[in-house]
Amino acid sequence: MSPATREDVLNALAGIPDPATGKTLVSAGLIQGLILKDGHVSFAIEVPAERGAAAEPLRKQAEAAVNALPGVLSVTAVLTAHQPTSRHAAHARDPAPNPNGIPGVGAIIAVASGKGGVGKSTVATNLALALSKLGLKTGLLDADIYGPSLPRLFDIYQKPRSEDGKKLQPIEKFGIKTMSIGFLIKEDEPMVWRGPMVTSALSQLLFDVTWAPLDVLVVDMPPGTGDAQLTMAQRVPLKGAVIVSTPQDLALIDARKGLFMFQKTRVPILGIVENMSVFVCPNCGTKSHIFSHGGARKTAETLNVPFLGEIPLVSAIRETSDAGTPIVAQSPQSAEAQAFMEIAENIARSLTAPIRQPPRIVME
Repeated sequence: MSPATREDVLNALAGIPDPATGKTLVSAGLIQGLILKDGHVSFAIEVPAERGAAAEPLRKQAEAAVNALPGVLSVTAVLTAHQPTSRHAAHARDPAPNPNGIPGVGAIIAVASGKGGVGKSTVATNLALALSKLGLKTGLLDADIYGPSLPRLFDIYQKPRSEDGKKLQPIEKFGIKTMSIGFLIKEDEPMVWRGPMVTSALSQLLFDVTWAPLDVLVVDMPPGTGDAQLTMAQRVPLKGAVIVSTPQDLALIDARKGLFMFQKTRVPILGIVENMSVFVCPNCGTKSHIFSHGGARKTAETLNVPFLGEIPLVSAIRETSDAGTPIVAQSPQSAEAQAFMEIAENIARSLTAPIRQPPRIVME
């Protein structure tokens, strides 16, 4: 059976009326970011902000209509609500924060970096596993909509189920609950979405997944200081942020930007992790500082934030990550895994502090 075409999908969506306008989803211009790849379909339904969650039945109807098409293997439809622009508007406000966070989740921590390529996802994954080994009920959310890493890191390529048709069931592996947009799309499928679509998708991964009960939810943030970071800072009361960097000056410049962004949104900084701190030769054991050494510790001291620890640059961490069996899961007694355990212990001690309320972010 050949995959459905773009025309097939639009024809299916053209048969669904928008109750607010009387037009179809297509003629009303509500379908955005339509992507088709080998039978996998994703798109966003963009509605005015005042409709918000009331348009959820429309999203489900659209998803069901496309899913019924011959040749469609999976459908990912997200609902995005945008503020209408007006020359007379004094403020444009983000969605109201949820002061209670995610029901049944004790603490949410963000693992972030100012730039890509510093091993943030590998660190986030192993820290989540380490927190679980400390006895905490742990979840791991891959918040990188454009470049999800969790499917490869955990070797998960199945689609999550929904028992009630409203919320997704997280996929459990290695004793923790996981969720990623990568579970819903093919590994090589690009997400060509604008900022509002990313914000909506991230909100659904936070609130439309049955995370509870959890002691801690670790969120692997995308690199940078963009929409996803602001969404996390504003929508949920974060316990704090962990900043990951390599020791070199170029990486630390961007790490500072990420740190300052969280500070501006009143998110506590749990500390800085220096990844790829030292290369250990697997044959002779000689240590080499390929990316310099100690830069993250010095930055932490300068900025008066905790330094959580160092992760060495060793092939075992890369090999186990590529194989979908992270080092803390596969070899928990190894020196590399113990480095993650020590950092997790430092983070766990911070989880007893009071949770700060999410700020209201107002754009002047």
